[in-house]
Amino acid sequence: MRKQTFIFLLSFIIGFSMISCNCQKTCKKSATQEGSVGIIAPVIIYKTNGDFSKNVPVMMSDDKTDIISFPDITDVYFAGKLAYPTQLANGYLLDNRGVSKNVAFLSYTYEEYSKLAATPSKEDLMGKIISKNPLTELYKCDKLPKNDVQKLNEFIKAGLPNVCNNLMK
Repeated sequence: MRKQTFIFLLSFIIGFSMISCNCQKTCKKSATQEGSVGIIAPVIIYKTNGDFSKNVPVMMSDDKTDIISFPDITDVYFAGKLAYPTQLANGYLLDNRGVSKNVAFLSYTYEEYSKLAATPSKEDLMGKIISKNPLTELYKCDKLPKNDVQKLNEFIKAGLPNVCNNLMK
């Protein structure tokens, strides 16, 4: 009886694992397909104290002494193109990569970074930081359509009336 119970449990675990793996592959693919419903990235617009629009961003710890998140060399793309921010009205940029309050920019451009043979270590990237405090403004705009640059520019020109949350406060 024990052998039958063991075989049943082993079969159940293997079967469940196969279903789980298949779901993860299917779910991941459907969540990243263009136009699919699911994960919706927030609209982040920002200004910087220099031109970092071609430089790869990394996320720093609150005290800006450590990199807590950085992209793989394959992660610097958005919709099949290098993830440069979209230029908007009045010097604002639309984030296409993952800018937050604790962003820092590397000396690597998106193009240079994407052509590296391997993703650099966090320690190597620390030496490539060119600005730890680049932001002058940062807004999360949940009520604005990310894919409509004309509409974004209209709201920016109108002073972002009640449509964005200031993340620098």
